[in-house]
Amino acid sequence: MTQQPSPPAHEPSVLARVWSVLGTVVAPATFVTAILFYFGYVTTRAQYLYFGVDVDLLGYSTQEFVMRSPQPLLVPMLAVLLVGAGLVLADAALRRRLAGAPAPVAHRWTLGLTVGGAVVLAVGVTLVVAYPALAAWVPYPLVTPLVIGVGSAGLAYGLTWSHRRRGTGPDAGPTTGTDPARTAVLLLVLTVVAALFWATGTVAEWTGRGQAKALARDLGSLPAVVVDTPQQLQVGDPAVVEEGLAAGDGEYRYRYRGLRLLVEGGDALFLVPDRWSPHGSTLVVPLDDVRVKLRFVNDPP
Repeated sequence: MTQQPSPPAHEPSVLARVWSVLGTVVAPATFVTAILFYFGYVTTRAQYLYFGVDVDLLGYSTQEFVMRSPQPLLVPMLAVLLVGAGLVLADAALRRRLAGAPAPVAHRWTLGLTVGGAVVLAVGVTLVVAYPALAAWVPYPLVTPLVIGVGSAGLAYGLTWSHRRRGTGPDAGPTTGTDPARTAVLLLVLTVVAALFWATGTVAEWTGRGQAKALARDLGSLPAVVVDTPQQLQVGDPAVVEEGLAAGDGEYRYRYRGLRLLVEGGDALFLVPDRWSPHGSTLVVPLDDVRVKLRFVNDPP
């Protein structure tokens, strides 16, 4: 019985080669900051867009978006780490199984991984092509990148094992030039990374919208605001109460209660009514035109 020789110890792994390429292109600290900024931006944009506010109007800095990223990143990061640990254990078990297996058995395993990964990847590509017909399917933006990622990972793993078997067999000779299999594996691994970005970005967007809906169910948790203005505001919401001010109160003629502070940015206040309604809207009030009072929480000490 002929045993399959193990690959040379000095041969770098696929992930090591990918990390080397990424480290050459961009510094690790810059890469991490870019990831945190991206997911913080996606979550914040989805959250405020639910209230009709474009996050770009708030003038947030890169640091502020980075500070908002840990929560949407927590669940995807835990999932990636746990799945990665499982894959490492599975890879070690497969190595032990194939180390003493006959050549036909190792070939069947390699062929199964390669063909299975290619089939799953083809399904993912089909989902991308069929986007116009499946756009209304709610899980689409999460299922599609996961299918593409799983298919690319399986195909890359199968090609890697096939390359190792060919490169370490007794009839293997020296290779020259660029190895197409190595290039294909590298591109497939980068496809997995892109799919993870897509999937995690979808989770971040869903997280931001979920936070917005949770906030809309309890707008009373936001700071209460009383706004005095020199001119009437066309609020048009029954939850907002308008009062006339005495003539001796300077330039201010109208007072509005029943408003809550959603966010402040760009030298303006973005105010919402006390209660959510399907016809509600966010009121944008420039700070230099109004007098604002922030009310205490109605909870005696």
